[in-house]
Amino acid sequence: MHILTLTGSPFETGRQLGEFGREAYQQKIRATALWRMTSELQASTSCVAMRELVEHHFPLIWQELEGLAAGLEAPIAEVFAWNCRGDLVRSTSDGCTTVATLTADGAIVAHNEDGFPQLRGDCALAHVRPEDGVAFSCFVYPGSLCGHTFAVNEFGIVNTVNNIRAADRPSGLPRQVLARAALNATTLDEAIAVLTTLPRCGAFHHTLAQAGDERLFSVEATGNASSVLPLSQPYGHANHLIHSRLAAQAQVITGSSAARQQRLAQLLEKGGFDADGAIAMLSDSHNEALPLYRQAPDDPDEENTLATACFVLTRQEVLWQVFCTDRHLPEHKGSVTR
Repeated sequence: MHILTLTGSPFETGRQLGEFGREAYQQKIRATALWRMTSELQASTSCVAMRELVEHHFPLIWQELEGLAAGLEAPIAEVFAWNCRGDLVRSTSDGCTTVATLTADGAIVAHNEDGFPQLRGDCALAHVRPEDGVAFSCFVYPGSLCGHTFAVNEFGIVNTVNNIRAADRPSGLPRQVLARAALNATTLDEAIAVLTTLPRCGAFHHTLAQAGDERLFSVEATGNASSVLPLSQPYGHANHLIHSRLAAQAQVITGSSAARQQRLAQLLEKGGFDADGAIAMLSDSHNEALPLYRQAPDDPDEENTLATACFVLTRQEVLWQVFCTDRHLPEHKGSVTR
């Protein structure tokens, strides 16, 4: 996996991210049916309305998007539509699975990042050090803003994100922009407020924890409602709405998503787990057709597990590891001290 260090103004960090992803965006992403669908919607009423909301609420993130487009050598309207894919299109090729548990010292949050198989080798772990703002590290896709995968920021906030295929996507801010904005939070309460109080279009699930904060949250946020669930027991989420408060929300649940949630329930019956146990769960292939750890070239959702992150939070720090195909030795690791 590539390692990026992005520094400077919002435009500059976006431009650097775009330059990194240019070849994969131009040659691979633009060849997908999903890109063609979003590109056709770039001048739609919904997309134009989202652009106006972003420019109003998050002008610095809009500058990141402009820089991203410049680095990709692509029109800003096209790049913005691609970053609104989960808001414009009912079902996208993003999956992901997360497990989390409280520990005596804090929490463990682990996450499988599932995306287009053809992008294996084209993604990166980015360390973003803006000239004015919160520093963070996150997994990044070519052509996309930071924030909608897994991340930890300088205040010890861990944020992992799962796709939700919500049927109703009302007028509001794009979900990837809100996810990026949440990386600027200094507290869990601030991150939750960003994700749940502003008008939004598409839906996401977030698992949130912070070093030094004894709380652990599962947040399901849609354009119509949100649910903030404090966690007290070991928990798993496989990218569809499962909170009882949102049971009436219409959504697409793929066969893989349903199977992964069912398997998580079986594995979590054993109780709490440590970091090794979290990676073992996320490497599970008990269901050969629809496993938690996804590597099949013919995956029915067009998704493979591209990376797995494990965050161990204590009162003072976050220890993190990122695994790829080797499920025993991390490819990258680090720490954040508050």
